[in-house]
Amino acid sequence: MEYLMRILFIVLALVLHGKKTFSGDVAPPLVYNYYKETCPFAEEIIRRQVEIAVLKEPRVAASLLRLHFHDCFVMGCDASVLLDDFEGIVSEKQATTNLNSLRGFEVIDNIKYYLGMSCPCTVSCADILAIAARDAVHLRGGPNWEVLLGRRDSLEANLSGANKFIPAPNSSLETLVANFDQQGLDVADLVALSGSHTMGQARCVSFRQRAYDAEFFHEHYDRYKRYTTFRRILRSICPASGKDHRLAPLDLVTPAQFDNHYFHNLLQGKGLLGSDTVLISQDHEGVILKQVLAYASDEKLFFDSFVKSIVKMGNINVLTGNQGEIRRNCRFVNT
Repeated sequence: MEYLMRILFIVLALVLHGKKTFSGDVAPPLVYNYYKETCPFAEEIIRRQVEIAVLKEPRVAASLLRLHFHDCFVMGCDASVLLDDFEGIVSEKQATTNLNSLRGFEVIDNIKYYLGMSCPCTVSCADILAIAARDAVHLRGGPNWEVLLGRRDSLEANLSGANKFIPAPNSSLETLVANFDQQGLDVADLVALSGSHTMGQARCVSFRQRAYDAEFFHEHYDRYKRYTTFRRILRSICPASGKDHRLAPLDLVTPAQFDNHYFHNLLQGKGLLGSDTVLISQDHEGVILKQVLAYASDEKLFFDSFVKSIVKMGNINVLTGNQGEIRRNCRFVNT
């Protein structure tokens, strides 16, 4: 009887603390404070390393946020994007949208190193990406939020998936909507998450079409030459050929700050990428325009919507429980 009472007490304690037990093949959901007992200083360690990296190079904030995005859009948020070529694994880093473009891997390596010193093989690389993205946004003036945790790391990469599912910088609105829909994200999520282009930089090769293709400019009603002037700025940075790696800020006004200025840019025809411009130019029903106007006039509304959408994105096809593994090195599966 005493033994049964102890078991009942333990079960009751778990319920009161919001925990659940799972059996069979049912994978547990992500939870808050997942590392409270196994690695209590995990989030502090991650934030400190992100802070050091961002202070050294502000552009890293956008790079870390982009890593999380590019990870989640291929097989789910499982850190597959971090894997290098090794023993049959073909890295997603070779994908068209990632090659010579995706950055921040060394920051993740440093975080994993310090976490390994504190609590070895405990915090997954997938969770590191999610937390680092949150911290990067907050450190540049954006919103803060609690990150659901408990992700595990994939045992494989998917290069073909990276080429197929990660939106290209010159995607049409139809393609963007389809890419997001494939991940269970709707048009509202597309617009909110596109707001991450409020900070960071893009290479010339990513916005050359935007600078030279007539479909992205509307000179017939450019009475005050706003679009013409912006095009000249882009062309001064990015020639019609060559200089592919020259950089331009995604937001000319506050390039290192997470704010709502991206949406002001869209309304003024000054989105850097073609995929930014089409949010307005190809929105024939005006649904996206209403959302852009709302975010441009209310930064808090944008922040709240962004948090909702990135948390939703962070739950895409996650591995939990006994699925996947906790990598010792984020670049390689365990052997």
